[in-house]
Amino acid sequence: MRLRVEFTTEPFDLEEAPAHAVVAREVVEAAELDEVDVGPFGNTAEGGADAVLTAVDALLRRSLEAGATRISLQVNVVEESTGGEGER
Repeated sequence: MRLRVEFTTEPFDLEEAPAHAVVAREVVEAAELDEVDVGPFGNTAEGGADAVLTAVDALLRRSLEAGATRISLQVNVVEESTGGEGER
């Protein structure tokens, strides 16, 4: 099963990325995920279920420890690719 997680951490700071946002980015970039897209107002990551769930656990724990007061996330099941040209 493949999963996609979309998440944001708060509080926001438009001047400088807060520590909890930096930690969240580090967690998903270090995880064994197929796709990661980090942006100022939302982040997505996609991969196998075990990798995504492990990353979400670390993301929640480490972001809260780094000062996040709210973490919003959504997890969706996504279709497996059929292995066509250019697909993972």
